[in-house]
Amino acid sequence: MASPQQTGIKFLANWIASQQLRGTELRDASTFERNLQETLDAKRKSKSLVTRIKAIWKDGDGLDFSSNDLLSLGSTGQIRTAFLGELASRPQFSLYAGGSRLLDGNYDYVEDTEQMIADFHGAEAGLIMNSGYNCNLAIYSSIPLADDVIVHDELAHKSTYDGIKLSAAKTSVAFLHNDVASLRETLQNIIDTHPKIRDGSNSVLISVESVYSVDGDICPLREMVKVSKEVCTAGNAVFIVDEAHATGIVGPKGAGLVKHLGMEKDVAIRLHTCGKALASSGGEHCFLPEASGLQSNVLLAIILGNMTVRTALLNYAHQVIYTTAMPFHAVAGMRAAYNLLSHGVLEWHQSQVQHLVKYFFQTITSKPIWPKANAMGILFIPVSEGWQDREFHAHILPVWTRQDYTWWLTFHLLLAHVSAQPVEYPSVPKGKSRIRVMFHAANKEEQVDYLADTLCNFAQEMIEIEESGENGRVPKAAQQVGALLQGSA
Repeated sequence: MASPQQTGIKFLANWIASQQLRGTELRDASTFERNLQETLDAKRKSKSLVTRIKAIWKDGDGLDFSSNDLLSLGSTGQIRTAFLGELASRPQFSLYAGGSRLLDGNYDYVEDTEQMIADFHGAEAGLIMNSGYNCNLAIYSSIPLADDVIVHDELAHKSTYDGIKLSAAKTSVAFLHNDVASLRETLQNIIDTHPKIRDGSNSVLISVESVYSVDGDICPLREMVKVSKEVCTAGNAVFIVDEAHATGIVGPKGAGLVKHLGMEKDVAIRLHTCGKALASSGGEHCFLPEASGLQSNVLLAIILGNMTVRTALLNYAHQVIYTTAMPFHAVAGMRAAYNLLSHGVLEWHQSQVQHLVKYFFQTITSKPIWPKANAMGILFIPVSEGWQDREFHAHILPVWTRQDYTWWLTFHLLLAHVSAQPVEYPSVPKGKSRIRVMFHAANKEEQVDYLADTLCNFAQEMIEIEESGENGRVPKAAQQVGALLQGSA
């Protein structure tokens, strides 16, 4: 078996090979092929081409601080067991849905599951769809009216931005991230400039996320709802909350931030996904038995609201109307996960994630190098500030270094067999790259210790390099990658 460092080197070698320019090799290729490769070369030049390279933890050598298997239901096989039990309870299930939900694809089991999930979250109704991305497209393309106004956090997920592009609403405005004062100012400007909003003829749809996917911070939802009621005195401010990263992690039994705050009646639409903490998706953590013949690339989500919202989605959302409904086995995986949630089986998993995040904060901030590295901007974690005072934490920790050092830190982690992914433009604004660290219930304290040591070792090395005054000196991990680049040239 390859050593952990060899696994990291193999990963980097494959990645480097994928970034080599291809356009000049294709002079005799078709125009279509050549133009596509030249377009891809633009990403290769910035070393940002997305590839199908497998994460190092999937070979068993690396530590998983990157995947979405947050409650470790996939890696432990717990979701597989629950899923197979759900299948066994209905052995005559069908492998196909038969059509769109509006035609032949509706059936009792999916309707019952939607209601069961809605009840768990304290909502009137729900509508299952095939991904969180499509849920956001469906919400924004079918719910807002032309004279409504959409107000959204500037760090909204790409699916929200793409959904807004499909919206009939003529106006959409961003406010500063998690900034209640900025939301107030934005709403007041809309009241002042939009008569139909001011007189209550139309609505302001305010879009936020309960946990932000690359910043790991929590929405101040209670304060935002309060501000919206103060400014929009006609009572026409409506909240849409994306709970993708809160599902299974935050709130009673993992029911989400809205449920935790008791604000179900203050939020019109919620989105919950099953491809993260609930592990109801395919890939390495697949819960489908190989011999079953069932497709494993299923990733479901649900939109929650009242019956009016559900009916509007069924009638106007193309993502519902023009696609085949989810088959039984896909919905069964979702139901199996929610059975675990609703029966409290996963409460230990949820508390373990909280424990490990707190343990990491305590460990890394007590390292002697931390104050200096933090002050120099070589290693800092925004959500670590005031961590002791928070009621709960997200599983996402963005680790920042100098922008020029982001890939060096990535290389350092990979060669130390730590899987943690860099997040760069366009997923985040230019100049805002960071490493996203994800904690899981199955991570061990000694793994968290190792992660903290690895990060601090990088910080120590970079401080020594900066203080040495040696121009052109790079860290050891970057030297190894440089050698690989020369070898592939």
